[in-house]
This record gives sequence, C-alpha cells and structure tokens, in this order.
Amino acid sequence: MVQPYPSAGRMPGPVPSEPPPSSVVMAVRLMYAGAVVSALSLIVGLATVGSLRDSLHKAQPKLTPAQLHDLQTVVVAGSIFIGAISIGLWVWMALMNKAGKPWARIVATVLFGLDTLFLLLGVARAGAAAGTLVSILTWLIGLGAVIYLWRKDASAYFSPQAGQQAR
Repeated sequence: MVQPYPSAGRMPGPVPSEPPPSSVVMAVRLMYAGAVVSALSLIVGLATVGSLRDSLHKAQPKLTPAQLHDLQTVVVAGSIFIGAISIGLWVWMALMNKAGKPWARIVATVLFGLDTLFLLLGVARAGAAAGTLVSILTWLIGLGAVIYLWRKDASAYFSPQAGQQAR
C-alpha cells in the first residue's frame, strides 16, 4: 500500500552557520565603505552637473545647443545608471560574502580585476584628476577587501565542510 507524504511534523530548520571570521567582517566593512564612496561620488557628480555642459562644449565645440543638451542628458543618465549599479554591486557582494557564499569572493575578486582595468584605462586619459582620485580610493578599498577575503581564516570560512549544506 502506498502512503502519501506525511502532512504533519516539523520541517527541518536552517542549519545554524558560524559567524564570519574577523577578516571576512573587515572585508564586508570595506565593501560597505566602497558603497558609501560610490554614493558620495554619484552625489557630487550630480551636484556639479552644471559644469558638465561647459566641459562637453569644450570637448565638442561643433555641437549644436540641442545636440549638446542631448549629450548632457545621456552622460547624466549614464552616470546615474553606472553609479546605481556600482553601489548595488558593493552591497550585494558585502551581503553574499558575509553569508559565506563561496562564489561571492570569486565574483568580488573578478569585479576588483575589472575595476583595476578601468582604473588603468582612466589614468591613461588626460584631464580626469578628480575622478581619478575617487577611482584610486575605490580601488584601494577593493584591494583591501580582496586581500581580507583571501586570508587563511576567510578561506576556511568559505570552503564547504563535510556534512554542511551548500550555502
């Protein structure tokens, strides 16, 4: 005789996880700092949008006023989009690494590698001193976070243990 699955009883609860080691906690704090720096950079960029039109006009003097306005709109919208993505990635990586997701520190490391590439490309451009300083600060925060994520105690936290469910 076939019996249906039991309808009563307790469902197994979540497996209690160990608290993250100090190096992961520090990496997470740095990631939150990266989100704050990205947010402040976005706010300052939006506060100085008035000077953007002049900068664009100097870079492209042959543009008509309508074309200049359209370009300014695209640059502002792109800045807001990129800034929101940046802030979101910092926070997401902080939450996932704090939760001990093994893939999260790999993704954070890859994102740091991409940031390194973008920083090098940005430094190669002339005339972006203020933006480069913020980029260097953000890069240093990312470097610190990646170093902390790959320390020995962090590696033990991220490695799956026998009998432990996937995080």
